[in-house]
Amino acid sequence: MESEARSPADLLKLSGSYWAACTLHAGVELDLFSVIGDGGLTCEQVAEGIGAAHRATSLLLNALAAMSLLEKRGEIYRNTPAAKNFLTKDSPQYIGHIIRFHHYLVESWSKLDEAVKTGRPVRQKDFYEDDVKREAYLMGMFNNAMALAPKVADELDLAGRKRLLDLGGGPGTYAIHFCKRYPGLKATVCDLVTTRPFAEKTIARFGLSSRIDFSELDYLTQEVEGVYDAAWLSFILHAECPEDCRMIVKKAVKALQPGGLIAIHEFVLDNTLDGPVRPALFSLNMLLGTAGGQSYSEEQITTMLAENGVGEIRRLPFKGPADSSIVVGKKLDRTD
Repeated sequence: MESEARSPADLLKLSGSYWAACTLHAGVELDLFSVIGDGGLTCEQVAEGIGAAHRATSLLLNALAAMSLLEKRGEIYRNTPAAKNFLTKDSPQYIGHIIRFHHYLVESWSKLDEAVKTGRPVRQKDFYEDDVKREAYLMGMFNNAMALAPKVADELDLAGRKRLLDLGGGPGTYAIHFCKRYPGLKATVCDLVTTRPFAEKTIARFGLSSRIDFSELDYLTQEVEGVYDAAWLSFILHAECPEDCRMIVKKAVKALQPGGLIAIHEFVLDNTLDGPVRPALFSLNMLLGTAGGQSYSEEQITTMLAENGVGEIRRLPFKGPADSSIVVGKKLDRTD
């Protein structure tokens, strides 16, 4: 963290940084970058393509050009390479779904002071019941995992493992890439019943239905069935309070054979809890939307594992693009 004091200009820039974020959100929500596509368009053509007012479209286009997301030459606007690769829907690297989801979170973030005063979430309980928001979230998580999973599969040594538990695995993206990387591996994705259609469709699309199955499970209220020699918990602990996290880890370890590998993928805080920035801010996001969720430190995660009979605990060198990390360990032959 920076130790020197910021200047007033720095603080004002930080205070207004959401302006730029909302400008990006608007461009993605309007699908402006896809409309421009590979060529170049005038403001009139873009406005017609997105069904928007000419003057307002002009202001938005110029702001996006000032942010280096568009290139303006004369009266023609073109996508920059970054916009074309990541913000047009026909690109396999499209990240617009998660950007749209970030936009839907803005309202709750504007009430952070209220959440801090009360200690209670301010995000509506039915937030994920909205079809548009749920689609943006699920597709955003899927696209993020699709980009990250092949790297994780190379980093996480699953050689010789036969049966993987993907706890809270959503559409099974990580299980898919783990099975692709390790031909002898089979997996079970455990998640809520509402996730089953998306998961089974995704698994079938990769031709892995014979090696990856789906088990309906609420890991807060139900026990994990089956026996596994590896367990993968990716981005599920941060949504829960410490007590529930310990319970989840206990259930996962219980389902492992002695010597079984457990891997926890999370936004990991420093042991002092005051950095890095992304995990620290993510804790606030959990405050806004959950009763007890937060980011956890390496020490906290290590303790959860150790107190449930896991040894040989270590943090892998892997670092995700949003400061995510992986902590691994093995179930001991005997627990205390």
